[in-house]
Amino acid sequence: MLADPTRLGILKILSAGPKNVTTLCNTLGLKQPTVSHHLGLLRMGRLVIGTRQGKSVVYVTDGASLKDLAVAIGKLTPRK
Repeated sequence: MLADPTRLGILKILSAGPKNVTTLCNTLGLKQPTVSHHLGLLRMGRLVIGTRQGKSVVYVTDGASLKDLAVAIGKLTPRK
């Protein structure tokens, strides 16, 4: 899930605050279908949450899931 640079880029952008798909597309320089595809995967992985606001969807990172992921990664890395 996190091996893809586009998904990492989306998470980095969303870490600064909520964004809609248009903003993500413009920031990443990618087309809407590509960004929507990656957002779908991130939603399935429960790393982002989308909330409908009028005609658009605003995405944010799921802080709890990212914290759980960081803890899991910490358990995998060797301690010195």
